[in-house]
Amino acid sequence: MDIPFWRLKTLAQMSDTEWDSLCDGCGQCCLHKLEDESSGEITPTDVACRYLDLGSCRCSDYQNRQSNVPDCVRLTPELVPQLRWLPSTCGYRLVAEGRDLFWWHPLKSDDPESVHRAGISVRGSAVSEDDIADVERRTIERLNEMRGSVRYASRDDA
Repeated sequence: MDIPFWRLKTLAQMSDTEWDSLCDGCGQCCLHKLEDESSGEITPTDVACRYLDLGSCRCSDYQNRQSNVPDCVRLTPELVPQLRWLPSTCGYRLVAEGRDLFWWHPLKSDDPESVHRAGISVRGSAVSEDDIADVERRTIERLNEMRGSVRYASRDDA
């Protein structure tokens, strides 16, 4: 039985094709995130970058993503271990940590739909930033619903 490349190579040793195939297509990295300034806690929102195709959970303009969205993070082998916001299920993160991919990862299942069927992707739960007027306000309101403790202070409250 052959050992898969992601168990044999480090991220830095992978070809471009191998590197790109580590992306499971979950779309979680394309969600807007909020960072609590006091605790450093990073909370992903349900609001996706306008270039995320909400059906496939892939970037609709991958080749131009950096020019379209200047703060879009381009993953590198050096950067992956530093990014606390990468989901614990992320193929890049798993390989960087010396762990195996989950059963639903397309490289293991040989099916790009398995990530969606497993409920890992943002398909059906994310909205495009183009459809949201105020990402921060929406996120705080949704946190209020979950926690019942966070309040959005508008300028009118001052």
